[in-house]
Amino acid sequence: MPLREEKRNLETIPVGSLRIIPMDGCKPLGEKVDKYLVQWREERENEHKESLAFAGYMRDSYVLQTKVPRFGSGEAKGVILESARGTDLYILVDVLNYSMTYKMSGYMNHMSPDDHYQDLKRIISAVGGKARRITVIMPFLYESRQHKRTSRESLDCALALQELVNMGVDNIITFDAHDPRVQNAIPLHGFETVQPSYQFIKALLQNVPDLKIDAEHMMFISPDEGAMGRAVYIANVLGLDVGMFYKRRDYTKVVDGRNPIVAHEFLGSSVEGKDMIIIDDMISSGESVLEVAAELKKRKANRIFVFATFGLFTNGLERFDNAFSKGYIDKILTTNLIYQSEELFNREWYISCDLSKYIAYIIDTLNHDSSISDLLNPVEKIQAIVNKYRNKELEVQ
Repeated sequence: MPLREEKRNLETIPVGSLRIIPMDGCKPLGEKVDKYLVQWREERENEHKESLAFAGYMRDSYVLQTKVPRFGSGEAKGVILESARGTDLYILVDVLNYSMTYKMSGYMNHMSPDDHYQDLKRIISAVGGKARRITVIMPFLYESRQHKRTSRESLDCALALQELVNMGVDNIITFDAHDPRVQNAIPLHGFETVQPSYQFIKALLQNVPDLKIDAEHMMFISPDEGAMGRAVYIANVLGLDVGMFYKRRDYTKVVDGRNPIVAHEFLGSSVEGKDMIIIDDMISSGESVLEVAAELKKRKANRIFVFATFGLFTNGLERFDNAFSKGYIDKILTTNLIYQSEELFNREWYISCDLSKYIAYIIDTLNHDSSISDLLNPVEKIQAIVNKYRNKELEVQ
């Protein structure tokens, strides 16, 4: 199958010389993105490639070297080791990479989302306004779970977005934002929330050989009201039905900062004998998604697959192992947009969806100041890969 980028009209003059900065917590993803960019630009036929406007178009690597050293007190500074003047700069940051550590007064600290966000601002500050354009690619949007005010509380996500654009960031690209309406905080600046729907479908089809993708044999499930939009979109593309659970909470109590869930109530047609795909933006502790899976099994559902853009697994993997051994779940698919532990890859029930090529497409297209509309709406690609699967033309791993 030919590379998709060959069909894209990318002969326009780049906005500036392309450079990317993968922050320390995002290095593996950044290296993969960089390899795609190097390969494509070597192969691309372009009559203007040697002109002055395309200076720096081909490089051995597009990574701009940076570092964030820390003092013994835990304070830090951002340093860029090459010139960023006139560049079209893309900064990749994973605010959830808890595996990163630093020393503070002799203690080893694991980096929190606050630490990663602060380091991002340090690097933007070190660039000093010399870049032609700055785009921040933040797959998990910092503080996106604190996106609205329900009482006397902070609006952290909105404040962070405003802070970034005030520092000179032109565009913010995130994936599957918890609530996309948070972009209302910066209405005059670029904000894109990208859905990895195609990558989920592709990974499932490549790993499960005997799926029947029709309304009689498969159904999408939204575990709560918030995920309904995701489920409806992808179910409509595939011509499947949708079911939804809603959480009945006890509003007289607060446990770990939230009202505890009393029960999951189901709305939808019969699930008996059908394969279920539960779709959500993230798996945090996993309590909610596993309870939904158990409820579906009570209703005699067949296999259960889970799509979640971000696999946080904040309370460990043991409860997922138990659910798998009991037959409640068959596969869980999450992306490599955030840190994934080695033990996660060893799980029989886990499938990782690689988004590096997709990010490389977005960066390459934006650098040429071309539209990414078709990248954000992958209906044709989803339908094409499903047809290949049905015709047994897709290579199953």
